[in-house]
Order: sequence, then C-alpha cells, then structure tokens
Amino acid sequence: MRKLKNEELIRKTISEYKNAGKTPFTIVLDNIRSLNNIGSVFRTCDAFMIEQIFLCGITACPPHNDIRKTALGATESVNWKYFNTTEEAIETLRSQNYIISSIEQAENSIMLQDFNIDENRKYALIFGNEVKGVQQNIVDISDNCIEIPQEGTKHSLNISVSAGVVIWDLYKKYKY
Repeated sequence: MRKLKNEELIRKTISEYKNAGKTPFTIVLDNIRSLNNIGSVFRTCDAFMIEQIFLCGITACPPHNDIRKTALGATESVNWKYFNTTEEAIETLRSQNYIISSIEQAENSIMLQDFNIDENRKYALIFGNEVKGVQQNIVDISDNCIEIPQEGTKHSLNISVSAGVVIWDLYKKYKY
C-alpha cells in the first residue's frame, strides 16, 4: 500500500467546486466562540460539498488568520453568510422550506443512526456553542433534534467533531 500524493487525489478547483452540485445541507453555527472550530467546520463542509454555512451571533467570519489556519482554503470554496441572530438564519431557511434540525441532547431527540433523510428535502443542521450547546429558544423552534449517541463519561463532543460525525452520517445517507 502506498500513500497517494496530493496531485493524485483529483480535487476540484475552487471554480469547479463553486459550479458543482452541492449536498442540500446548510450548516448553522450558533454562537461558536473558537476560531479553530469554525475553520474546521468549513473544511469538513468543503470535503462533503455542503451547500452553505450560516454564521450566527458571536461566531467569527472569514477572513481571519485563526479560521484560515484550520480551514486551509475552504473559506474560499464554501459559501457562507453571517446573521446577527440564529433566529434570523432560521427564518431565512424556513422560508426556503428547509427542515431545521438542532444537533443536541434533548427530550424526544432522534438518535443519529435512526434519523432518515428525504432526498427531496433540504436540511439545516444547527451546531451550538462549545459550553452551552444550541440555545433553548433555537431548540424550541427546530423541527427536531438529532442526538449523537455517546457512552463514555463525558456529556458532549467538541463542536467540530460533532459536525464531522453528523455531516458524514447524513452525507452517506443522502449519497448512498
């Protein structure tokens, strides 16, 4: 087995990426404070051809050196938009018929492995603050909550890890 060189990976140019069909998911970052987490989410979204990212509240926006460090150029390929509040972002998404899913531990949440997607619908996936999670008022106006099953002693995963797990799982369900 030989590790592939970058030139063997056949990656899209930014222009090709911009013009390619996207996975119909919008990632909503609800008051994310870590610039590294924001950059990591951009990079994950690039990898899975995610439609767009909505940055809300205290979530920082590109260009920023600390976002750029972990995004490795994904801030140039992935479409993004800033909203003063997560509620404003949700209003926009609802007007476009998205299903709004908070990624959170909540009563009556749907375990990730049990969450099924409709290939004909668009999904907004809301990821919350590193300490407080998704705001309760955002959970209240979501269509559902998706929970990542966990069995260890900790109560949560890092937001960039959560985004990677959820995006990969739903991408796989959408594509395959």
